[in-house]
Amino acid sequence: MKINATLPEKGRDLRLDLFRGVANWAIFLDHIPDNVVNWITTRNYGFSDAADLFVFISGYTASFVYARMMIERGFIVGATRLTKRVWQLYVAHIILFVIYIVSIGYVAQRYSDPEIINEFNVAGLVDSAVETLRQGLLLKFKPVNLDVLPLYIVLMGFFPPVLWITLRRPNLTMLASIVLWLTARHFGWNFRAYPAGVWYFNPYSWQVLFVFGSWCALGGARRSMSIIMSPITLYLSIAYLIFALIMTMAGKFPDFGAMFPHWLFDAFNPNDKTNLAPYRFLHFVVIVIMVIRFVPKDWPGLEWKMFDPLIVCGQQSLAVFCVGVFLSFVGHFELMMSSGSLFAQIFVSVTGIAIMTVVAYYISWSKRQDKPQKPPAAAAAKAA
Repeated sequence: MKINATLPEKGRDLRLDLFRGVANWAIFLDHIPDNVVNWITTRNYGFSDAADLFVFISGYTASFVYARMMIERGFIVGATRLTKRVWQLYVAHIILFVIYIVSIGYVAQRYSDPEIINEFNVAGLVDSAVETLRQGLLLKFKPVNLDVLPLYIVLMGFFPPVLWITLRRPNLTMLASIVLWLTARHFGWNFRAYPAGVWYFNPYSWQVLFVFGSWCALGGARRSMSIIMSPITLYLSIAYLIFALIMTMAGKFPDFGAMFPHWLFDAFNPNDKTNLAPYRFLHFVVIVIMVIRFVPKDWPGLEWKMFDPLIVCGQQSLAVFCVGVFLSFVGHFELMMSSGSLFAQIFVSVTGIAIMTVVAYYISWSKRQDKPQKPPAAAAAKAA
């Protein structure tokens, strides 16, 4: 079957690293409740948030990395490389899972605070430890804030055939993804969770963001440039962003929300994150349009030193994400045990981001040391 997708240009796209770093920082901040610093994240000013960005970029980078490999070396090679990545994600999740629940259990015992076990959804370990751990290995049991990686693992696990089809029928694949998302919303499809309930991030719904990222990477954005650059699209995008801001603020401030008709307020509040509400997906699409329009791949600002910490955190995304999830628990507990003052909130937030950044720089430096060092030209000439 003929390849109809347009492969992305070779070379690193710093926009992906920058926004992936933004997503990691925002997820860390958003996971700390009663923290004034998380007011700087996007979830407070529109329908979508860092989780949408994380899933979209994951689909984009998966296509960016593996599409050319699948074309040049065949489906089997591409699929095995994707499977290897799934295994890496799974191992990272299990390590984080074990450290996370052990830390929560230790804190609850050390400080005689059993409520923290219920708050972080690990009470099942007390009554049925073996079965709970088994369900954790199957990705069905997830403590609070450990929902994103299992979603990523599932989406990547099903991605090899999706990528193969996308390379040949990109528009049809995107359409099928949208149909699956809307059908799942209509019939209430979702994965079962343990011990009860369903997944917080419904894979049937959230796959549309992952596939949308893949579609954009494989020429969808490029083929849509006439629409993206249209003045009408710009005006409509700005209007929708303003509307999303108003509705989000209405949900956060009851007195302001009371100014709107119930039918309008109830349509957007509470924000349906689990099944990815259409207005939420549309909000993220609008953000993507604005970024493509105003932040091209060769934007000089990507070279600014002020963005280096974010870019490095984006380049070491998996490790930074895992560290950030763990630090969000530490930060939450610290605020619970302290006064929770404004200074404490700022200190916990800044310290956590600093640690994530140090980890990213260390991993980046360590990887460079693993590469063979080329001798300097002068030393090579002298040796000759």
